[in-house]
Amino acid sequence: MDQQLLTFLEAQRTRVFGVIEGLTPEQLTKPVLPSGWTVLGMVEHLGHAERHWFQQVALGSATPLPWPDDPTEADENPFTSGLSAETVFGFYRDQIARANEVLATVPWDTPPVGDHGHGDTSQITDLRFIVLHLIEETARHLGHLDAARELIDGRTELGQDSL
Repeated sequence: MDQQLLTFLEAQRTRVFGVIEGLTPEQLTKPVLPSGWTVLGMVEHLGHAERHWFQQVALGSATPLPWPDDPTEADENPFTSGLSAETVFGFYRDQIARANEVLATVPWDTPPVGDHGHGDTSQITDLRFIVLHLIEETARHLGHLDAARELIDGRTELGQDSL
């Protein structure tokens, strides 16, 4: 069962890169929906989600961000990024690798040490819950990225070969 969950999580992560492959820096940073989020901002958000759930919540602490944290910019422009594509993609890949280290070393029935900090945290029972949540979170935002890609250049059904 745990291997199936890992397979689904990894498939969603891989599809993210398949959907955005080939976009130019301008396309990555151009909002295409009225809410104003960008493809690059969404990928950065996914990296933060991996870091938050697998490090901060599961372990109780996280490695420092590779850039100065400016929470006011994130509050003013949610799901956007002022970082380069190379930096954001590297950050997301690094957070995936760190999450995979946690998944390889921490028993899945281990309760979280940290706090989610939002809403009812009593449902976060163990690492398995966190994996299920990240599958849902990544898949939901993958749908956003699919829609954005179609609006940007009309391409659809990208990144489908990963499962």
